[in-house]
Amino acid sequence: MVKVYIDGQEGTTGLKILERFKDRNDIELLRIDEDKRKDNDERKKMINSSDFTFLCLPDAAAKEAVAMAGDKVRIIDASTAHRTNPEWAYGFPELGKDFRSKIENSSRTAVPGCYASGFVSMVYPLIKLGIMPVDYPVTCHAVSGYSGAGKKAIAVYEGENRPADFDTPRQYALTQQHKHLPEMQKICGLSYAPAFNPLVCDYFSGMVVSVPIFTRLLTKKYTPDDIRKALAEFYEDAYFVKVMPEGEPEDGFIGANNISGTNNMQIFVNGNDERLILCSRLDNLGKGASGAAVQCLNIMMGIDEKTGLI
Repeated sequence: MVKVYIDGQEGTTGLKILERFKDRNDIELLRIDEDKRKDNDERKKMINSSDFTFLCLPDAAAKEAVAMAGDKVRIIDASTAHRTNPEWAYGFPELGKDFRSKIENSSRTAVPGCYASGFVSMVYPLIKLGIMPVDYPVTCHAVSGYSGAGKKAIAVYEGENRPADFDTPRQYALTQQHKHLPEMQKICGLSYAPAFNPLVCDYFSGMVVSVPIFTRLLTKKYTPDDIRKALAEFYEDAYFVKVMPEGEPEDGFIGANNISGTNNMQIFVNGNDERLILCSRLDNLGKGASGAAVQCLNIMMGIDEKTGLI
C-alpha cells in the first residue's frame, strides 16, 4: 500500500482526486490537521511521509512544496508551475511511448492544463505526423463549465444574486496571456503561440476545445477523412482518448458536458476539403485535471492506468 498526500485537498481538483480514491484499498491517504494546512513545517512533514504527493495549489505554493520534498517523494503537480520544465514528465501518456515512459520513471510529473489537454490532443499529432507545419498560424476556441474558474467564481455562479452576465458565456483572457498558452506552444512544438479564445459558461463541468484549420496551409492538401484516419491511427492504442467516427453528431451539435464525470476524451473531425473543424471534448475536472492526475499516479505505481477511473 502506498502513502498519498494531497497538498491543497480543499480545492476543486483536490476534492475530485479524493472522490476518485474512495473505493481504493491500495492507497493510504495522509491527512493534515485542518488548522495546520498552511503550516509549512507540518506540510513538509506530510509531504516527506508520503510515497506520492499531489500538488493542487497556486503556482508559487507548488514550487514551495517541491522545494520541501525529498528525492524519495514522487510529485504529481496539478498547477501550471512545471508543465514546460523539460526535467518534469508531461502527464499526457497517450501522446506517445516516450511520454508514457517518462511518467513511469519520473519522480516529478506535471498534469496538463484542461484547455491545453484538448488543444494538445489535436495539434501535437498533426505536428508530429508532419501534417501541420510548425509555423502554422493556429487559432483555438474553447468553452468550459464554471468549475474550472476557482472557488470564488463557483460561489458567484451558484449564488442567489449573481450578476446577469453570469447567465451568458463570458469571454476572457483577452490580452492573449492565458496561463495555458506556454504549454500549448511548447508541447506541440509550434513556432508561435496560438491565438486563444476561451469562454466560461453557465454549466458546471465539461469542455470543448476547437481548432479551425485551412487545408491550404497544411504541408499538403488533406481531406477530413485523411485527418480523421491519421488521428485514429495515432490514438489506436489509447483507452481514454477516442477519435469519433466520420460525420458530425446526429443532431449537428457537440455538447460540452456529455462526458462530464469521466476521464474520457473524444476527438471530432468535421468540415470539408477547404476548411476543417477539429474538436476535443473532455471533462475539465476529469482528463483536464483530477482524472489525469490519478491516471498519472496509476502509471507511476506500475498498475492499470484505469484503476479508480471511468
